[in-house]
Amino acid sequence: MPHRPHAIDQMISAKRIAARVEALAHEITDHFADTEKLVVVGLLRGSFVFIADLVREIDLPVEVDFLEASSYGDGTESSREVRILKDLRAGIEGRDVLVVEDIVDTGFTLQHVMGLLGARKPRRLASCALLDKPSRREVEMTADWIGFTIPDEFVVGYGIDFAQRNRNLPYIGKVRFLDEAQS
Repeated sequence: MPHRPHAIDQMISAKRIAARVEALAHEITDHFADTEKLVVVGLLRGSFVFIADLVREIDLPVEVDFLEASSYGDGTESSREVRILKDLRAGIEGRDVLVVEDIVDTGFTLQHVMGLLGARKPRRLASCALLDKPSRREVEMTADWIGFTIPDEFVVGYGIDFAQRNRNLPYIGKVRFLDEAQS
């Protein structure tokens, strides 16, 4: 998909994100308080900023691993076909696992990943998403912890991209395509 001219309107500030990440980490710490070690699995690439901030706030022994799943490519719509591009490095059988996702949209990716990891027989398996777009849901799937519920807008920032751009924004912004604004 060629790059389309766009503007970005701030939707969720860096300060609000930091406060919510801290609150989520406290809830996750309480939930997994009896764990020997929590395996935090970040879904690449969009979750990398969120997972870095989240694990620094979790007051438990943690191990971090990554899984890369794709259902978007460079487009703005889900293909509904989830492909695993990078799997975990270590086994999770009998372990406590937290899957960290940037955004739950249609639900296909999180549903696929939770099914895949659940089949590996972890002791406990839970999920946390920074953003949730329930209006776009096509399958019954909700993360156990949600940072923010947002409307059906295409967003970028805080690790989330549009065609590999805008991941470095410290806030979540709504993408406004200039060709749409003019029509």
